[in-house]
Amino acid sequence: MQNTRDNGLPFMKMHGLGNDFVVIDERGKPSRVDSELAIAMADRHRGVGFDQLAVISDSDSGADAHLTFWNADGSHSAACGNATRCIARFLMAEKQCTSLSLTTARGTLLAQDAGDGLTSVNMGQPQLHWQEIPLAEEMDTLELPIEGAPTATGMGNPHCTFFVEDVAAIDVATEGARYERHPLYPQRTNVQFAQLIGPDHIRMRVWERGAGLTLASGSSSCATAVAAARRGLTGRKVTIELDGGTIHIDWREDGVWMTGPTAHVFDGVWNG
Repeated sequence: MQNTRDNGLPFMKMHGLGNDFVVIDERGKPSRVDSELAIAMADRHRGVGFDQLAVISDSDSGADAHLTFWNADGSHSAACGNATRCIARFLMAEKQCTSLSLTTARGTLLAQDAGDGLTSVNMGQPQLHWQEIPLAEEMDTLELPIEGAPTATGMGNPHCTFFVEDVAAIDVATEGARYERHPLYPQRTNVQFAQLIGPDHIRMRVWERGAGLTLASGSSSCATAVAAARRGLTGRKVTIELDGGTIHIDWREDGVWMTGPTAHVFDGVWNG
């Protein structure tokens, strides 16, 4: 019998705080990933299941690798913070180093071993102008003309952050799906519901564009921290409690740094 690995597609299953990914290493290989494959693998009953699919390929700019991201619905995403941290941890172990650079559609991102099993990634400067996010028309991004006056932020992908009194009282699946396709967001948006629970301490739940309700989101955590700082609710260094665990965000002069745990769950071969 022929070894299935001769024709199958090797992959890794990883997660950051329950935000889960299929990771395919295509370095030195022709690409086999397209929208149809992403949708098939994303199926949690007939496929592998993931929030995002990430592809590692060779970088043309001298970085350690290039990353491409697919959502569960087969659409592209320019940024995926938790997947970037997971892959950075994998590559640092492979290369036996404590820092590296990764190129994405968002730009070049720096990653570091933060110690105690934690990994940090600089997600770059937030996009605060309406055209960069992008929004459909010119407006103040601090408080959008939407009920609840959410804040718009770009982190390579668009975000809409609502600050609420009690996040547990929000039907995130219903409200997230509704605002994901709001007319002000021509490329759809990630939606966050955030509650201040202490000084520089936020409880947040997230609906991800193209993926739905997730246990965590790195770029959403960055966007929420930036929005909270801009509104004077917190400083620029915050702890965010997600459904899947805790992540730390630090909005520095050189960009928004995100630090948290990662997990490499298992390796497999796709024969679909």
